Amino acid sequence: MIKKYLLERLGWIFLFLFVHLFMLFITFMDPTIPLSSVLYLVSLSMIFFVIFLVIRYPKETRFYKSLNERDDDLDLTSIALAESPFEKIIEESITNQVRLLKQTASDNLMNLEQEKDELLSWIHEVKTPLTAMHLMIERIEDDVMKGHLTYEWLRIHLLLDQQLHQRRIPFIENDLYMEQIDIETLIFSEIKTLQSWCIQKGIGFELNLEAAEVLSDAKWLAFILRQLLTNAVKYSEASDITVNSYQQAEHIVLEVKDCGRGIDPKDLPRIFDRGFTSTTVHRDNAATGMGLYLAQKAAQSLLIIIGVQSKLGAGSTFTLTFPLKNEFVKISSM
Repeated sequence: MIKKYLLERLGWIFLFLFVHLFMLFITFMDPTIPLSSVLYLVSLSMIFFVIFLVIRYPKETRFYKSLNERDDDLDLTSIALAESPFEKIIEESITNQVRLLKQTASDNLMNLEQEKDELLSWIHEVKTPLTAMHLMIERIEDDVMKGHLTYEWLRIHLLLDQQLHQRRIPFIENDLYMEQIDIETLIFSEIKTLQSWCIQKGIGFELNLEAAEVLSDAKWLAFILRQLLTNAVKYSEASDITVNSYQQAEHIVLEVKDCGRGIDPKDLPRIFDRGFTSTTVHRDNAATGMGLYLAQKAAQSLLIIIGVQSKLGAGSTFTLTFPLKNEFVKISSM
């Protein structure tokens, strides 16, 4: 800050030195002027000037020092009180900009809330005819036609469900209710939703649930499992999907294993990125790249760690490692 202060006052310092050098030059050129007296005055003047700089330094840099040390946020309480006219101009400019940014952020948040509410309302409205459509499909006697229509209905249902949770993700902390959840009941409910699709593809499920219960939020845990099971069914053909639960180092682990096409090693670091789809199968136009991204976001809020192991052509294994009970204090304090 001292270096910056001297650079800021460099013009004044040069002017001061120039005036005194000019006085010495005049004295040297004019023998009638006593040199010793001028040197005495110049020396005193230099001492007073240095003292003046030392005294003025803290006063003139206090405001700018507070600007330099403040955090890059909209809090202006850490800024020192402006004293000089130019400091007041800067203070007024920053205050006006912060006020404008806060107003813009507030307006954007209100618009976002309104758009979210409108979309959620639309999704709930669409679910009504979708439910009626499912009841109508159930009455179809042609099994082949019924299977195809049920599959297409399921795709629409899952996409709407994904959109619904995508809009709720930013506000997930306000929507959590931690309770003991029966893992088997939760998994059976999700498998039942996918039943017609699994029958069509010849896929079965094998459950080995050593850990029967887990402490979490039922709705969001069901959503995470839905994404993992949907992916497992989507990328498998005529094979079983294994779901295991067990305790490992005091943590409960839930494992979803399939024997599908697997994930290319170069894709593994990116599978949880927003909008990422496989680079191996570009013709998969049905993939949105949002399922695993949303599952990861929801898992982070629940302090669940999602892991994945996969080998191309040999299937994938996704694991959910649940936090210890005392770690849920972090969730309750969010």
